[in-house]
Amino acid sequence: MRRVSRIAVAGVATAALAVTVSACGSSSTSSSSSSDKNLGLALAYDVGGKGDQSFNDAATAGLDKADKEFGYKSTAVEPQDGESDADKVQRLETLAKQGYNPVIGVGFAYAPAVKEVAAKYPKTTFGIVDDETIKADNVADLVFHEEQASYLAGVAAAKATKSNTVGFVGGVDVPLIHKFGAGFKQGVEDTKKGVTVKEQYLTETAQEGGFSSPDKGENAAEGQIDAGADVVYAAAGLSGQGVIKAANAHKVWAIGVDSDQYNQDALAKYKGSILTSAMKNVEGAVYDLAKSVHDGKPETGTVRGSLENGGVSLSSSNPEFANNTAIQDAVKKAEEGIKAGTITVKTS
Repeated sequence: MRRVSRIAVAGVATAALAVTVSACGSSSTSSSSSSDKNLGLALAYDVGGKGDQSFNDAATAGLDKADKEFGYKSTAVEPQDGESDADKVQRLETLAKQGYNPVIGVGFAYAPAVKEVAAKYPKTTFGIVDDETIKADNVADLVFHEEQASYLAGVAAAKATKSNTVGFVGGVDVPLIHKFGAGFKQGVEDTKKGVTVKEQYLTETAQEGGFSSPDKGENAAEGQIDAGADVVYAAAGLSGQGVIKAANAHKVWAIGVDSDQYNQDALAKYKGSILTSAMKNVEGAVYDLAKSVHDGKPETGTVRGSLENGGVSLSSSNPEFANNTAIQDAVKKAEEGIKAGTITVKTS
């Protein structure tokens, strides 16, 4: 595992954000003035940073695709440990001044900062992933029906369990992660009566490490497995790596999240234990916003990914999942029901 967290060391002067960003594309800029030429898009990472094999890495894939297609030299900035909204504001302002467009906050924690900075830079398009509270002419709220993909994950878990006990590990006890848990639980219960769903949230706040602590995820999964769970679904960012590690150690199934974790290089030694992943197309949302700016028609308002439009899905990379007729039939039936409106998935 590459690291527990790549969060920058606490105490770094806020002023440093005005002159330093870590490049994710082929180069970066240190100019503090606006540029006539669009340098590309800029990502401000959520907790866990690049290398989480999940949420942030999906955003990075969207950046990389835009760079390759449009010849950009985009950039991405890691979060600081214990940073304030003021730190986020200064980071986004710096990126806008330097000439990046769009500027995307990767995670709901950026909402106050995006709202403030977007008002100061009306000619720059801003995006925020997983928040739909900002209503501005130059902001795109990139959100998803996570509960729909999680419902399908619950269907798969119910069909795969032999112990009739499954687990859900949420990174932080917040409404966004409740959507994952609610969808998963409903999918399990609608598919197989009598299956117990063990639920645990790692922390109350992101600052406590719920999205960035594989050890916390591993400990939670160990507890659920000890209690009989033979399928464990994690919606916990970097912490989910610990859940997958525990599942592999005990030879039970893990279900990944956000990205297709079966195909993540950092998780290759555990891939045999990853049944499937409940994915949301953060990569596509980031790329599409960058393309809209490049084409001169910036996306704004709420942009929501669903099963219907391919914004969320269930991966089928693991042959044991893809070739299991019982699971595939159940998942297909559930997906058709959601798309047709005969199944309404709960969000809490």
